[in-house]
Amino acid sequence: MRRSHLVLLALSVSAFVVGTAEYIIAGLLPQVASDLHISVGAAGQAVTAYALGVVIGGPIVTILTVRLPRKGLALGLMALFAAGSAVCALAPSYEILLAGRVMSSLSHAAFLALSLVVAVSAVPAERAGRAMAFVISGMTVATLLGVPLGTLLGQQAGWRAPFAVLVVLAGAGIVLLALTLPRQPATVTDLRREIGVLARRPVIMAIVTTAVGYSGVAAVFTYIAPMLTEITGFAPPVVSALLLAYGMGSVLGNLAAGRLTDRFPSATLRGVFGSLTVLLVLTPFAVLWKPAAVPAVLALGLLATATITPLQGIILRHAGEAPMLAVSVNVGAFNLAIAFGSVVAGVIVAGGGLRWTGLAGAVLSALGLGLSYLAVPRRTAHPAAAVPAT
Repeated sequence: MRRSHLVLLALSVSAFVVGTAEYIIAGLLPQVASDLHISVGAAGQAVTAYALGVVIGGPIVTILTVRLPRKGLALGLMALFAAGSAVCALAPSYEILLAGRVMSSLSHAAFLALSLVVAVSAVPAERAGRAMAFVISGMTVATLLGVPLGTLLGQQAGWRAPFAVLVVLAGAGIVLLALTLPRQPATVTDLRREIGVLARRPVIMAIVTTAVGYSGVAAVFTYIAPMLTEITGFAPPVVSALLLAYGMGSVLGNLAAGRLTDRFPSATLRGVFGSLTVLLVLTPFAVLWKPAAVPAVLALGLLATATITPLQGIILRHAGEAPMLAVSVNVGAFNLAIAFGSVVAGVIVAGGGLRWTGLAGAVLSALGLGLSYLAVPRRTAHPAAAVPAT
């Protein structure tokens, strides 16, 4: 059991490093634009380039590496991430920066998919949800601490410094993975079986549920800071404190969902989507009153990441011995959800409806709830029961 704990810790730490990279540049766009002599809008495409690399490149990398031994693959993907981060840190031009971002992003979906599969195989089936949630917590802590601290470092020491730190942290992750991951032979799966799993109805519906349902969270969170300042009337320092509390809630909500997924996988998923729908309907009214806005933000934090583990669990349950491609595609679906939710909210805000983004989010979450009934029946076994402990 102690070995499995070390494996999960190494995977979670590595997920933290990878997760920090995704949005670390978002708070440094003015510095990047000034240094590379481009517009802030063009600098923002470094975020888009990473997202596209995750959505498009992740499944391609997974397909190309699906037969490789898992330990060697994990080390290779982290080395690719480190190399991409190094290119970003040293980039003499905008084009080289974009190349480095894409290089790093190619490892993102494949590594997270591999991490979840390895995590589930390292523990008994009845603890699969908790194992996945522990790895995913590395991503949630990245949003809570990694991105803000990286942004602060970049503002003080230059935008290249956070990427240099990521190279060092990725190296530490490689060492941890090398020391803790057990050696495993190449998997018995092949590309045909991986694609076959991706074509199964529960898997397809889980991916669609991710892309649609999670976009409801993104629709609200993208503009939550201006909503709390302009509509609720909180001062910026208070908003920062609330966002920190939101992040802490996301970590706790994810871990709680992992525990509940082990016992009630389908009920957990539907309970979270149902609760999100109700909360988001109430949000436009809660933000009018400070005492109501605070618990609304905290509740959103608790629920925001609580769908991730049960959704990935559905895929692992139906994937059998060929889960890598499906899980990788679902990682990309979360990125699609964030992009789609942000676009929907952006249209509403552009029309003067900042206060009402919650209603759009509620519609999307309700659609996710409905789709969840197509993804999994009312009663289901442990989500990873079919995943072999290889």
